[in-house]
Amino acid sequence: MSTYAAAEPAAFAAPRIAVERLRLLFLWLFGFAGAFVFIEPSPYELVGTATILLFAVTGLSLRPGLMPLLLLLIGLNVGYAIAVVQVIDQSKSVIWVMISAFLATTAVFYAAMLGTNTEARLRWVLRGYVAAAVTASVIAVASYFRLLGGMSDMFLLYDRARATFNDPNVLGAFLVLPCLLLFQRMLLGRLSAVIGNGLLLLVLLSALFLSFSRAAWGQFAFCALIIMALSFISTRSASERLRIVAIAVAGMVAIALFVTVLLSIGKIAEVFSQRASLEQAYDLGHYGRFGRYLLGAQLGLERPLGIGPLQFSHFFPEDAHNTFLNSFMSGGWLSGFAYLTLTLITIFVGLRFVLVPTPWRPTYQAVYAAFLGAAAESAIIDIDHWRHYFLILGVLWGLIVMSRAHSFAGVEERSGSQPAAFPAAALA
Repeated sequence: MSTYAAAEPAAFAAPRIAVERLRLLFLWLFGFAGAFVFIEPSPYELVGTATILLFAVTGLSLRPGLMPLLLLLIGLNVGYAIAVVQVIDQSKSVIWVMISAFLATTAVFYAAMLGTNTEARLRWVLRGYVAAAVTASVIAVASYFRLLGGMSDMFLLYDRARATFNDPNVLGAFLVLPCLLLFQRMLLGRLSAVIGNGLLLLVLLSALFLSFSRAAWGQFAFCALIIMALSFISTRSASERLRIVAIAVAGMVAIALFVTVLLSIGKIAEVFSQRASLEQAYDLGHYGRFGRYLLGAQLGLERPLGIGPLQFSHFFPEDAHNTFLNSFMSGGWLSGFAYLTLTLITIFVGLRFVLVPTPWRPTYQAVYAAFLGAAAESAIIDIDHWRHYFLILGVLWGLIVMSRAHSFAGVEERSGSQPAAFPAAALA
């Protein structure tokens, strides 16, 4: 009897471990597939659907603390669904709404799946993301220097690297979070970590630079400063703080030298001089990027239900290139205020836990910084269908909820109260 009782837990534990390993593998594939979005539906949609179904069948719960994320994403997509009725005969607009709903679902999934086995699941999905970034970066650099022969042109657009993305701007933005993770490991890791992660970081920064995305350049610089500040504040050791400063200074010098070398190549210097200018032709004038913001805002006040997805360029020479404006245009006031509210709530709620001591605090800080960068960039470009944005959004919300639960658990442990008396608050 005792032998059977001892063996029974192991018999049940083995299948659970096997299922969890399968889940982790699919999370890695989901993160990795994010780099291959040159078509719609993309491999990301196929892998994502399989991953979500796997978790749905084997066990996935939605914690109460995720309700703001869920409700605001529902509001965003309900607005799109209402507005698309105006242009229901346009198949591209209908598909756009369907993809928007799927991407919102992925954000909720990323948040929900972190409710169990948080550290391992977080580690595996971001490993896939970093692997995807390295793969895309190698393709971008190799194609830019014509190392792929006749295939090189497939991965370039207007003398800018785009790799496996439709747009160089998306490539640049996609690389920001992996760059931050590698940079953070350099700041906080051992000497071997500094060297290994530094080499990988140079590969990613090469692709980031060759995307010639001014917004991505600025986003990385802005987020890297945040990471340095948060790492410095979070570290109590004076020697560790000195080390962080030394590595940060050395890293900036190395990046400056690396960029100087790249700019010594005539073709790169020419494109850089064009892209580095703050006065681009498409930004200026009555119907330029910034002029369209004002004109679009006026139109939005007149159209509570919006004008429908993918319709902005029918009223103006180009797309909105502003996600806040585009949400009002594509889904009316409901979508517009939902996106604006979601952005603000995520920023302010996320800030509460950025310094909370948890096993995943360094990663939390990197993801939070990446969200700030993406939110800022969304004011000058359309990020509605950037897969990695929804990954960052969902992961951040998942970590917000688990960080709150972790802090409550710590309070309970220090106070000596019984865990069973406080479950609802810990999950809120």
